[in-house]
Amino acid sequence: MNKIVLLFASALALGLPGWGPRLARAEETRPARRGSDALSLMGNRFFTFNTVVRVRQIEVTRDRAEGADESSIHGPAEARVFRETLEQGWPGARMTWAFSWLALKDQRENYRKLRELVAQYHRRYGDEITFIPGAYFANMYNSRAQVNRDLHEGLRMVSEMAGGGYRPKSVIAGFLAAENQRFLAEEEDIHVCQGNIWSQYAVDNGDGDGSISYPYYPSREHFCKPAQGPADFIDCVNLDGWTVDFLCARRVGGCWVNGKLYGSRQGVGPIETFLRLGTETGLKAVLHTTATHFDTGYKLNGFAWVTCIWELALVEGRKIYGYGGRNGLDGLLLWLREMRRRWPQAKCITQGEFGLLWRKRYRNNDKINYRFVQRGNGIRGSDANLEIRWFMNKDFRMALLRDWQAGSPEQLIDFTRYDLPAREPDDPPPGGHRRNWSLMNRLNQKGSRPQDKPMPIRRLSREEKALVKKWYPELLD
Repeated sequence: MNKIVLLFASALALGLPGWGPRLARAEETRPARRGSDALSLMGNRFFTFNTVVRVRQIEVTRDRAEGADESSIHGPAEARVFRETLEQGWPGARMTWAFSWLALKDQRENYRKLRELVAQYHRRYGDEITFIPGAYFANMYNSRAQVNRDLHEGLRMVSEMAGGGYRPKSVIAGFLAAENQRFLAEEEDIHVCQGNIWSQYAVDNGDGDGSISYPYYPSREHFCKPAQGPADFIDCVNLDGWTVDFLCARRVGGCWVNGKLYGSRQGVGPIETFLRLGTETGLKAVLHTTATHFDTGYKLNGFAWVTCIWELALVEGRKIYGYGGRNGLDGLLLWLREMRRRWPQAKCITQGEFGLLWRKRYRNNDKINYRFVQRGNGIRGSDANLEIRWFMNKDFRMALLRDWQAGSPEQLIDFTRYDLPAREPDDPPPGGHRRNWSLMNRLNQKGSRPQDKPMPIRRLSREEKALVKKWYPELLD
């Protein structure tokens, strides 16, 4: 047996949720842990684990939804097995729960009891409870003014649900326009938002490629653009929602190759890994992506961060979508335990706590300078012969790709400039849909436009080379 299979067998022997002794329920467990005040950003590895609780798959407005009705698989039973899996795999972990508008409003017994249980998890474990507007795609269907109204009223309902004067530290939004992140910071005093989905293009109901993948303060011009100075600064830490495999992310949406689906979102997300690939191969994929950050990325950046949103519907998603159930939770437990084994000092804290740690360290974008290196693992779109290097800072993001097995020279596949003006789309028309909010200018990794052709870095203009040399002179020696 290989190591993954042995690990899987060991986990089964130890007892997965539902296959062994039941963990104590939240109301029977230890008191809540203290927050992350004593932690520092640098010198640490962080994992943020989030979930979304909804009624319909895509709640595009307050009274309009698309996709399946998930209400039959949202209740205290699903939440309990989900939370117990996290506790078994990572004792002491804290997570973030985001409730949609309909999930906060629904008065059916399963939703009332689910909200009561999650409020108990907040008190017992220190979990964060927050709001998600529009189920990932609020601005694709709603005006900015409407999204602000939804944020204000949704956050109020969350405070009432949790009780005790509770106020969330962050919001989960999928994509969120710059104006709405400004509103969060200046009107709601919330300074952390999961407001971009890094590299997403031609997937689900919205596109938003063009940002950097680690935290930054967004510009008032565009949520994907880091603020360039005080004039366009928004004091809201903008976070990615899912850590993805950098090589898979080059692809446009999903494509079929030899009967297998190659998805651009493959990384640590459950659908693209455990549910699509199976437990063993899925575990290899998520651990490979995790190691890209917790090993090499940690050495290059001085800290590391992996994040994932795992919708609560996936606990029993097989009943509606044909996937989910034990397969996914088995993989989650194995992943959590292996992270604890390989990186025992890693911290699993809430999204809000992590964002505020970053905000404490960085007061603006002037000194952010992220570097990543990844070689593929051979699983679907993660080509084993390729190596990608990413460079991300206030002025631009840039990716270099090479075939390391053949020894070929690096090619520039992405050069997104942030020193250029940017503009978000207008609000969608009433009842309409405006899906593409990407920031693409000089060269984009997806290759979706005629000008997006890989090229040697020396073919950049004199002005562009000067910009690169300002940050990475060694690349143009």
